[in-house]
Amino acid sequence: MMSDFLIMAALVVVAAFFWQLRTMAELSRVMAEQACRKQNVQLLAVAMESASPSLGGHTGLCWKAKFMFEFSTDGINQYRAHIFMQGKTVKKIDWPIFPEPEWMDAPKSQGKFGGCGSRSSCSSGKCR
Repeated sequence: MMSDFLIMAALVVVAAFFWQLRTMAELSRVMAEQACRKQNVQLLAVAMESASPSLGGHTGLCWKAKFMFEFSTDGINQYRAHIFMQGKTVKKIDWPIFPEPEWMDAPKSQGKFGGCGSRSSCSSGKCR
């Protein structure tokens, strides 16, 4: 009877930690999108590099995680930056040195290859 309780408690704790990691992953994606919009670059991908249990946060025990996101300044080259989080708090965003985009707006993905919204908008060779 007691072992059943301990197994159930352990499953609840594991599920809670998994849920917190998923919440952190979603928050890191939102933060990467905001940071890329602010830097005027195109976000390509977000992935978790590492995670470990840590003391701190508002519950006492939380995850300390490092997320990597890739971005592009010109649609050709890609760069990697890192987001460091503890719990649901972003501690730091570490940007590499990268060149400024050569145009006013960073490329926006519209679901088509090359970032163009439709064929007619690309007939001149430039996306509008």
